[in-house]
Amino acid sequence: MIPFPMSAPSLKTLVIIPTYQELNNLRELLPLLFARQPDLHLLLIDDASGDHTPAWLRARPEYGTTLFLIERPGKLGLGTAYREGFAWALQHDYHLIFEMDADFSHDPAEIAPMRKQAETIDIVIGSRYLDGVRVLNWPISRLLLSLGAAHYVRWLTGMPLTDPTSGYKCFRREVLETIDLSQVRSTGYAFQIEMNFLAWRQGFRLAEVPITFVDRHSGTSKMSPHIAREAIWEVLRLAAARLLSPRKPTR
Repeated sequence: MIPFPMSAPSLKTLVIIPTYQELNNLRELLPLLFARQPDLHLLLIDDASGDHTPAWLRARPEYGTTLFLIERPGKLGLGTAYREGFAWALQHDYHLIFEMDADFSHDPAEIAPMRKQAETIDIVIGSRYLDGVRVLNWPISRLLLSLGAAHYVRWLTGMPLTDPTSGYKCFRREVLETIDLSQVRSTGYAFQIEMNFLAWRQGFRLAEVPITFVDRHSGTSKMSPHIAREAIWEVLRLAAARLLSPRKPTR
């Protein structure tokens, strides 16, 4: 892998944030993001929120220059939102592409060290479980479920990740150019696992950085039994794919 011939702050960077009924969080999050990282561009992908999120975004002074919006007709799933966002990012020549939640579970302060790491790493993943557990305000049942899922994924897929389900990450554009996004099947949180797996199998370098994850600031979780079932079966499918074809050498 050849590092970019520029330092992290010089790389054209996009943060993709899927939204559904997140206006209360966005009112605080967007000013904070722009204050911490003035050169960032933001792409929000809204699934027909009933809280007037699109109208509020279009009224902001950054709209159309550093703040962009894709409106969709309904709740179409996290995976489809990111696939659409990735395609948009490639079309508009971004070098680094972040995934981030709108609910303050992902600290904007972590973007800077993740960007720095992405100078030489293909996917930088914000890990809740690297060198200990850094999760605040979750009930113990949910924490144990998340930790169990991480072990399940690592055991079956072979990926050397402590937090393969993390949704806070940064991709170099080469990764998204190489993966056939139209063939990515997952629509829920299994999307995170599948993207990591496909990139890892292609020989891209994955690295984790420790983050502190805080349960959502306001609003409600999008987790559902359907999403959980999809993740279970998707990991089994990826495990089978691991057995059928070897991983490419590290780039």
